[in-house]
Amino acid sequence: MTPDKILRYCLAHLDGTVLVNSWGERCVFYNPDGKLKRGVYVLTVKERDGGNDKSSRLDREGIYRVNLGLRRSTFSQLFGSLPKRPAKGGVIDMEYDFSAVNTLLPHPVYGWMGWICALNPDENRFEELKPLVWEAYEYAKEKYAGRKVPPGRT
Repeated sequence: MTPDKILRYCLAHLDGTVLVNSWGERCVFYNPDGKLKRGVYVLTVKERDGGNDKSSRLDREGIYRVNLGLRRSTFSQLFGSLPKRPAKGGVIDMEYDFSAVNTLLPHPVYGWMGWICALNPDENRFEELKPLVWEAYEYAKEKYAGRKVPPGRT
C-alpha cells in the first residue's frame, strides 16, 4: 500500500469527503458541499516527524503513518482504557512501540482522544483497517451534523 492508494480509496468510497493539506499531513475531511472551512477529520496520512510528534520515527526512508479518529468506546475495545493526555511534546503512557510498522497502534499523541494509527500498512492490514475507516467516517458525519455552519456558507 501507498499513502496515495489509501487516500484514493477514501475519496472514492466516502461520500462528502475532501482532501486537504494541513499541518504537514494529507487529511481526509468530511465536508459535503464545503460548508465548513475544512470539515471534520476522518483520516490523515503523516509522512514526516513534527515538532511535537517524533515517536513514530517518520524520518526513516519511506515510512508514513495512517491516523484514524474513532469513537472512544472502539479505542477502549481495541486497547483498553483511554490514556491521559500527554504533556506538550510527549507521548501517551501506553506500552507500545509507536515506530512498529504494519501494526495497529494507539496514536502516540492523540490516543487520549480515541485516535489510532498504523505505520506502512500492507494490503492485508489495510483490509483490516477498512471497517475502522468506515467507523471514522460515520463518526465524522455525526460530529459534522452537530456543527454550526458559518454565516454565508449555507
